Amino acid sequence: MTNKIVAVQGNHPSTLNPVTDTSVFLANEIQNKYKIFYYDPKDLSIINKKVLAKGFFIKFNYQNKKFYKIINKQTLNLTKCKFILIRQDPPFNLEYISTTYILDFIKNKVKIINNPTSIRNISEKLYSTKYLKYMPDTLFSQDINEIKNFIKKHKKVIIKPIHSYSGNDIHLLNKFNSKLINKFIKKHDHIMCQKFLPKINKGDKRVFIINGKVCGAISRVPKKGSYLSNMSKGAKPININLTKQENKISKLIAKDLKKENIYFAGIDFIDQKLNGDINVTSPTGLKTFFDLSGINLAKTFWKELKA
Repeated sequence: MTNKIVAVQGNHPSTLNPVTDTSVFLANEIQNKYKIFYYDPKDLSIINKKVLAKGFFIKFNYQNKKFYKIINKQTLNLTKCKFILIRQDPPFNLEYISTTYILDFIKNKVKIINNPTSIRNISEKLYSTKYLKYMPDTLFSQDINEIKNFIKKHKKVIIKPIHSYSGNDIHLLNKFNSKLINKFIKKHDHIMCQKFLPKINKGDKRVFIINGKVCGAISRVPKKGSYLSNMSKGAKPININLTKQENKISKLIAKDLKKENIYFAGIDFIDQKLNGDINVTSPTGLKTFFDLSGINLAKTFWKELKA
């Protein structure tokens, strides 16, 4: 019989901000029905044909200054769990990929969100090439001449790594900078270049997709003088509705992601255009959406799983 345990594979709770963190929000919602077991990706092993994680059982409490309490530490056979949430932050590096291969061993015995094979197959930015007609002009390349021509054509261009996250290593270029771009390619290999959309100063929109359904959205407005709409970079979240066009595109992507066995995702729009980030590794924003709208999508998350 499966124990009533939800395991969370994530960054240590001491590094998380409970005011905005989605992993804490999801765990807090279900902890009255399930025990929460927390472990770091580096503490995941295969030993004697068993997938084991060295971690701890934990309780969350938003009322306390220290919002979590470690109950007891132990090594757990993860097939004892009912659900496993993959929630560590990218970058999507070899360690991240290795954990998906390890969890592949037990994905038929435990429900894993998101499916580890699907996470590995869906590059958060490259997957968006299916939807280029809904995006600003976008280039994926490490060919310096192609990048030079792209910048010459569009004048203002955003460049970003394909496997990073949270607005890190993003640059806005007004002209071709050979030294910067060569250094960028050397560090990141293939990069994403995109025509700059000036209406980012009005905010982007983060859309929440759960089990193939469009469940809500927030806008994130960059701080003055910034073009980064990530809350970790100082952007301010506001409540927002989707336009007819945004809703249509969101439903299309939601349907495709469900076919790909992606249960929980976040997609982003700027000025009604998809910006090419299909977040499947560790989507965030549910706590902020709840604070703005009063709608608890953590309840939807677990209800759709029939937890």
